[in-house]
Amino acid sequence: MAIYHLKAGKFMKSTKAAAIFAIIVGVSMLGMWGVFYLTDNIPELETKPIELTFHLIAELITAVFLIIAGVGVLKQARWGYNFYLIATGMVLYTMIMSPGYFLQAGDFSFLIMFLILIVLALYFLQVIIKNKNNFIYPPSSQ
Repeated sequence: MAIYHLKAGKFMKSTKAAAIFAIIVGVSMLGMWGVFYLTDNIPELETKPIELTFHLIAELITAVFLIIAGVGVLKQARWGYNFYLIATGMVLYTMIMSPGYFLQAGDFSFLIMFLILIVLALYFLQVIIKNKNNFIYPPSSQ
């Protein structure tokens, strides 16, 4: 399987930043849940175990997709572009839903964090979409 390369320049810098953002957010999601679990800071494990299980599955899939998308974009692969679109949609949903939990608990600092992350996710999404034609399509088998 060949690795396809793109032109250097602005495209490389902007998409690299988008890829790094996706990887950092994905790893951070995994880390956040790990810390919450290790510090016994997930009361829903006892009060809403089924709901939390499904929520965690969705969060873990989102985190893994973000990491895969980031790696794919760094490799300049067409599949990375497609994964990025899917992963960004998933994480935007999470970023819109999650502040409600913290607001309910009276923690407004997370609201600010999520708002910043939403703005960054939308910015990097438009960077990726704007550069769609710069991603390399694998050669056809004709």
